[in-house]
Formats: sequence, C-alpha cells, structure tokens
Amino acid sequence: MAKVYNLFLLLCFVAVIPTLHANILANTTYAKQHITTIDNEYWKEKAAIARKMSEEAYFPDPHELSRNFTSLITEDIAGNNHVRRNLNGQRAGVACEATNNIDRCWRCDPNWADNRQKLVNCVQGFGRKTTGGKGGPIYVVTSPADNDMVNPKPGTLRHAVTRDGPLWIIFARSMNIRLNQELMVSSNKTIDGRGVDIYITKGAGITLQYVSNVIIHGIKIHDIVPGTGGLIRDSESHFGFRTRSDGDGISIFGASNIWIDHVSMRKCSDGLIDAIMGSTAITISNSHFTDHNDVMLFGANDQHTIDKVMQITLVFNHFGKRLIQRMPRCRFGFVHVVNNDYTHWEMYAIGGSSKPTIISEGNRFVAPDNNNAKEVTKRVTNDDWKNWQWRSINDAFVNGAFFVQSGPELVDRPFSSKDMIAGKDGSYVQRLTSFAGSLKCRVVKSNLVIYFFNLFIKIYLYNFFSSR
Repeated sequence: MAKVYNLFLLLCFVAVIPTLHANILANTTYAKQHITTIDNEYWKEKAAIARKMSEEAYFPDPHELSRNFTSLITEDIAGNNHVRRNLNGQRAGVACEATNNIDRCWRCDPNWADNRQKLVNCVQGFGRKTTGGKGGPIYVVTSPADNDMVNPKPGTLRHAVTRDGPLWIIFARSMNIRLNQELMVSSNKTIDGRGVDIYITKGAGITLQYVSNVIIHGIKIHDIVPGTGGLIRDSESHFGFRTRSDGDGISIFGASNIWIDHVSMRKCSDGLIDAIMGSTAITISNSHFTDHNDVMLFGANDQHTIDKVMQITLVFNHFGKRLIQRMPRCRFGFVHVVNNDYTHWEMYAIGGSSKPTIISEGNRFVAPDNNNAKEVTKRVTNDDWKNWQWRSINDAFVNGAFFVQSGPELVDRPFSSKDMIAGKDGSYVQRLTSFAGSLKCRVVKSNLVIYFFNLFIKIYLYNFFSSR
C-alpha cells in the first residue's frame, strides 16, 4: 500500500512540474517587463537631465577655449624646465619629473597623498569644469570583489561608485578587479588610483551613462569583455535590467564634464574609450594606449545629430604600439587634438564623418613603413569633406606622415603672437608625453606612518557610519 501511495505522490509531483515551470517563466517575464517599463521612465528622466547638463557644459566658442589652453601649454614650455622634485615617478630611480602643465599642478608635491583633491585644480581643455568627488569624503576601497550587482558589499568599487553625493574613491592596496558586469558610475565621483597599482581587467568595463562630473585617474584597464547583462545597480536608489554591454574599456553615453587622466588601456573587445549620444565637456589627458584596433569613437551614428554639442580635448597622450585606427574617429562635434604622440598606427590615426571639426595642434605623427598608410587622416565619406574644418597647426611629421587639411583656416579667430610662440610645435611632444599612462606614484617614506594612520581612521569612520 505504501508503494502505491508513494507512486501516486510521484505522479502528482511530475504533473505539477510543468505548471511550476510555466509560472516561474511567467513571473520572470512579468518581472522583466515590469522592470523594463520602470527603467524606461527612469532612463528617460536621466536622459533629459543629462541633455540639459550637456547644453550647459557646451562652449559656444570652442576656438577660444582651445586657444587659451594652447597659451597655457606654451607658457609652461617656455618658462618651466626645472621640474625635478622628490617623489618617485615612472622611471625607477629617477627623481620626480612633471613635464607638462597638468602634471606640474600636482605632481612632485611630497604631500600629494594628504591633499588628493588638489587634483581637481589641474584639469584643462573642454573638461576643465570637472570636479569629480571634490568636497565629498574619502571612500577607501578595501576589497577587489565584485560578486553582487544589486547589493554590492561595502568596501568594493561597485559599492563606492553607486553611492549618492560626491565621493573621492581611493584604494587601500594594489588590486586586480574583475568586474562581472559593467560598472555603472554615478555623478560626482573620482576614481583615484594613485599610490597603488589598480587593474580593471578580464571582465566588463566602466560605463558613464547620463551622468556628469566624473574623474578617472591613475588606473590600468585591459582585456575587457562584454558583460552578459542582468540586474545592475547604478545608484543608491535604483537598479534595473541591463542588456549585454559592448566591451568598451570606458563607455561615455550622454555624459558631461568628464576627465580621464593618466590611464593605461589596451585590448578591449570594442573601443578603448567611446563617447556618444551628446556627451561633451570631456578631457582625455596623459594616457597611454596600445594593442587595439578601434581605439576611440566620438559619435556612433551619422543620424545622431545630438553629437553636434560634443566637445573633446585630447592632450599629452601617447598612442603607442600595435594600434590600428580611430585615434579618434569622430562624428559632428569639435575635437581639439593637441600635443599627443602618435608613434604607431596601421591604417590611419584621425578619421571621421558627418562634418566634425578637428584641430590638430602640435602633435607628432610617426608614420608606419607601409606606403599605403602614411596619411594621418581618413574621411569615411567623399561627399563634402573639403568643407569640413580639419586643420593641422605646428604638427611634426616623421617617416613620410602627412595630414590632408580641409575647410577654412582659423582666420575668424587668429591666434595672437603669445599663443604662437616658438617652441610649442610637435618637436616637444616626446617630453610632454614622457609620463603618459598610469604613474608609479608612491608616498614619500617620511610620510608613510602619518599616511597609513590617516587611512586607517578614514576606513574606520566610514565603516562606522555606513553600518548605522
């Protein structure tokens, strides 16, 4: 009798399984649809706010800003060659050197670790109003873990970047961080890797979507792959369903006032840095790029006229070994490419479509040996490109490199003699970019005890108040 009863229960259970499975699927589908509906409204609201901030960040006269920035560089070259101090730089055993005006603003100060937020005063170019986490507390990342996308553990990078309000994020020690899904960074954040070695590697990348006022400094990003998608937190008050990410190292989507400085990047599944959908007020400086095909994309679609507000400064960067193209590739917008070192490309360096304005100033272009790839520039279309304003000013060309100019000269706002002083041409680029990439900054030994004591107090206080 017992056997018959057990058999009866088994048959009932088997009969119920399809119903349970169907209910689970139905509930899951409903949940996703419900979340998607809520998310659509959430992201529409964020997009509207971000667009307003992009319009406010837009400079009506970008030539004036780039002209003033050029003046700062030339003054720095002309009058500031005594730059050795007492903080170790990138070269082992060599006294600290600051070889351009951005680095001179903060490097070689033995007390830099006690006043990290001084970095905010150093940004130049279109991203010059970026303040990141200035005025906010120091958040110390103590763990490289990234296991919970919805409720990240305190002390992790994902927990830090999804907090409300300004935060200056630093790291307790060197770390390899593998992001299981794209890292959604909220507004008013600084990710500051100085003093340790921080690798974002072998996982998903960093996303800045509809946010403003973000600084990323002093980290290494490589071997980035697409995230599979799912529920991901992007702020303290919101998480939502995200589709598969592209595999960009840093994705800037409808964001403004962004500064990326002293970052080393290579080998990402899509772009190293992409800026699209009306992103503007961006400076990318002092960074080192290698081992990649599509390096930078500024504007993703010829139909996205919102990118006309895009204004980006590329300055003091080194485009290095085993790069192929897109340094950058632009649509619409205004891009000031100034004092960068292009030592390697296989197809072209600077390209675009949809009538972007590109001012190439004081760069060094070293062409590959391939006679078919000597041209720096590439227009994707043959339509009216001769009217696009692509100008080369004081660039240095090596190994047969050449820049095909187009459009009007800058006669509407001619540079003054102060802006055009001798010595700001591409011949100075090797020095200006000699410390591009993530720096090996270390705290001066005499300050280590004080530094670690202060770090301990900051960790203790943050954990104490976070747990209340």
